[in-house]
Amino acid sequence: MKVTSYEFSGNKKDVQYEAFTFSGGEEHIRFKAFDFRDCEKVQITARVTNSSHIMRLLMAVDALKRLCLARTPIELVLPYFPYARQDRVCVTGEALGAKVMASLINQLALDKVTVWDAHSDVVPALLERVENVEQTTLISQCPALQRQLQCGALSLVSPDAGASKKTLKIAQHFGGEVEVIQAQKVRNLKTGEIVQTQVLGEVKGKDLLIVDDICDGGRTFTELAKVLKAQGANSIALYVTHGIFSQGLGVFSGLIDTVYTTNSCRDKGDLVEHHDVQFNMIEL
Repeated sequence: MKVTSYEFSGNKKDVQYEAFTFSGGEEHIRFKAFDFRDCEKVQITARVTNSSHIMRLLMAVDALKRLCLARTPIELVLPYFPYARQDRVCVTGEALGAKVMASLINQLALDKVTVWDAHSDVVPALLERVENVEQTTLISQCPALQRQLQCGALSLVSPDAGASKKTLKIAQHFGGEVEVIQAQKVRNLKTGEIVQTQVLGEVKGKDLLIVDDICDGGRTFTELAKVLKAQGANSIALYVTHGIFSQGLGVFSGLIDTVYTTNSCRDKGDLVEHHDVQFNMIEL
C-alpha cells in the first residue's frame, strides 16, 4: 500500500508509515502527523489481494482521518477490485461478495475511488464517487500491442459471453476493422469446472489475441487455446488487465505464445517467467 501526500506547493511525496500484524491477526498502522502539515490531498494506492490487505486499508483511512485530515480529500486507487467476480449469486446460500466489498469501501466516505477495468458494470454501480479506467485506456499504454491492433495484425477472441461487450469496444476503439471471434464456455456452476469450449468463427492461419479482465489459474484460456490450436491458429496471445497467475506462467507453455498484463496485482519481479512464454507487463 502506498500513501502519497499532495502538498499545497504542488509537490507530492510518498509517506512512510509503521505497519505490522499482531500475533492475534489484528492489523496495526501508524502515521506521523508532521508528514501531512502542508497536505492538500491524500492518495492511497492499494493492491488488495487478501483479507489482511483489506483490513489494513480500512485502518489506514481511519488513522488518516483521525490525524485532523477529516476535511482533507482522501482518494483511493484500487486497481484490482476484490470480490468483483462475485457480482451475482449463482447458487442459493452464497454471498454477494462484490456488494459486501463495495459497502466496506463506501463506508470510508472517500472523495474518489479509482478502479481499473471493473469485472462488470455491477462494481461501478455499487461504488460511490467511482472512476472506472477502461480496458482500452490500459491497452493503449502498451505501444507495441496498440500498433498491432491498429494495423489489423491481430484478430480478437472473446473467451466467453461476459467478455463480448469489452472485446467489441476494443475493436471499435482501435479502428473498427479488427475482427472479433466469439468463443463460449460451459461451466459446472457448483464446481466451476469448464466442461466444454466452442469457437464460433474461422481461426485457421490467423494471429489471435484473447482478451479478458482477470486471469487466475488460467484454465479458461488454456482450454480455449487448445481449441484454437486444433483449428489451425497461427499464434495466440493473451491480454488480461489483472494477472493473478496463481498457477504461474508455465501453464501457458505450448499453448499461448505471448501474455500481456498490467501491474494491478503484482510487480513483474514477483513472477517467475517461463522460457516458452513471452511476458509483457504494462507498468502504470
